[in-house]
Amino acid sequence: MIASPAVHDAPLAVTTDLTTPRTKGPEQFIDLTDWAAERVRRSGIRHGLASIQVQHTTAALAVNEDEPLLIEDLHRLLSRLAPPDVRYGHDDLTRRGAPAGERPNGAAHCRGLLLGFSQTFHVIDGALRLGRWQRLFLVELDGPRPRNLSIVVLGARADG
Repeated sequence: MIASPAVHDAPLAVTTDLTTPRTKGPEQFIDLTDWAAERVRRSGIRHGLASIQVQHTTAALAVNEDEPLLIEDLHRLLSRLAPPDVRYGHDDLTRRGAPAGERPNGAAHCRGLLLGFSQTFHVIDGALRLGRWQRLFLVELDGPRPRNLSIVVLGARADG
């Protein structure tokens, strides 16, 4: 005999947007964990998923440990994988017909592709389910500039 699943409140989606203050440098790791955790808490969702997305192609979202020497290692890794001093076709603004004010940022686009623009977390008992050392970072790859993010929390508000 198969038991019927527990009845839950109807699924719900809660969305929030964020525009960051202007980032401080050309490449920066910005810890967004507390912001995301607070948005999940405010959503009222007890069990579900939280999906966070950065709305740019020269910024990324990454999950890792917030340890200064590791952050330095990650900067060096990105520089090795997509060096800033390589000639990128995207940086040939004349050939590309780029609009006025556009800057050469081919390395930032390549780094963004490597890291990705979204992260999804489980929401359990109204909180982000993170490992002991996990933190959510906005990775600025072409700053300084403000950045736009969106979080969608999907799930049920009660256990039923």
